[in-house]
Amino acid sequence: MNFDFSDDQKLLKSEARKFLEAACPASRVHKVLDDASAGFDEALWRRVARQGWMGAAIPEAFGGLGLGHLELCVIAEELGRVVAPIPFASTVYLLAEAVMLAGDAALRAETLPKIVAGELIGALATSEGAGPLTPTSLRASVTGGRLFGVKAPVTDGDIADLALVLAKEAGRLGLFLVALDGEGVTREALDTIDPTRDVARLTFDGAPVRRLGGLGEGFALLEQVLDRAAVLLAFEQLGGADRCLEMAKGYALERYAFGRLIGSFQAIKHRLADMYIKNELARSSAYYGAWALNTSAAELPVAASAARIACSDAYWFASKENIQVHGGIGFTWDMDCHLFYRRSRQLALVAGTPRVWKERLVRQLETQNRAA
Repeated sequence: MNFDFSDDQKLLKSEARKFLEAACPASRVHKVLDDASAGFDEALWRRVARQGWMGAAIPEAFGGLGLGHLELCVIAEELGRVVAPIPFASTVYLLAEAVMLAGDAALRAETLPKIVAGELIGALATSEGAGPLTPTSLRASVTGGRLFGVKAPVTDGDIADLALVLAKEAGRLGLFLVALDGEGVTREALDTIDPTRDVARLTFDGAPVRRLGGLGEGFALLEQVLDRAAVLLAFEQLGGADRCLEMAKGYALERYAFGRLIGSFQAIKHRLADMYIKNELARSSAYYGAWALNTSAAELPVAASAARIACSDAYWFASKENIQVHGGIGFTWDMDCHLFYRRSRQLALVAGTPRVWKERLVRQLETQNRAA
């Protein structure tokens, strides 16, 4: 049995890599990083929209390509390789998936074509500060169709047009859509480890909302959205981890120390071998997740958790080892290594930390064992 991508998907991967290597060199990422007011690369965002990538998994009826989630996984991996400074994950992995999963016909027709065209940026607003989010700790509330509360940190919250917000309504959890340029919304930009991805504090004071799903279905719906997003984020992390390994290997084969290439030293070889092993283990988990996502398999919650955990670990490890292989110059601002380290930390916090996903994985396995 062949678990690899098809020839057409590999062609998409190759073309996406060529496009992004030309459209998003490291210099563009540095430019966004150096400009505190940039938020994201708007020109790159428009070019990616023209490629149709936002609509890779969106049905043709709404202007998308209608390809499927495997193609979206391929695109995500290539975006991760170049640490693209655009709100693709928040908009496509989270907002679009939530609307396709639980939106009614009118909402889909209103929202999805704008996402495909790059005219709408999304954000997920669940966190309310430090510590894990639980149904009992949630403070944001909806009364009379109006939202009150504070969400922070919110990735892409300062540039987003529409936010997915988890809040209580009549004592039950709901997932709501909120227009961030409307009344009752105040935004405050926050400092973050990766300034190429905008982060904000959102304060809601009577903002109008639109509920996704039925009353009290918010938490279950959110978990379904996160399972989908976890697989796509895993591929983005995998792309970054692979690029870190390539950078470390390339430097080791050109840098001399004590009259020898540093790649000839056993300590460097061991670092590269460890990076390769973690990347390949993560790839297996990511491919399992891609299969489960594309087929809507019952194993998706387990597969998504495994992919999220393995790829978060692999990217973090590869990014820090890449800095170590580069030595004293590796951590400097002018080098590209820190771009990947920053993004590895940022992606590990989006849609739940690895610790949260480990707990989810354990719960899923316990549930399966009881059922068996």
